[in-house]
Amino acid sequence: MRTRIREYRRAAGLTQQELADAVYVSSRTIISIEKGQYSPSLMLAYRMARVFGTTVEDLCLLEENRRIDDEENGYA
Repeated sequence: MRTRIREYRRAAGLTQQELADAVYVSSRTIISIEKGQYSPSLMLAYRMARVFGTTVEDLCLLEENRRIDDEENGYA
């Protein structure tokens, strides 16, 4: 799943560790999410969206990811 977490984190001037501390996870979790190796839970996505003052939909590119998923699964 693609996200804008790295983009938002850098714009906010936060390190991966600082973001991790703010949302109660390890820096390894943030690294994995930013690399697209791990999808955040809804609660984690919500916490990060709150840190950045945006929505989960925007942060996690939900519309774009839905289109990709639909195409990959033959729903489109």
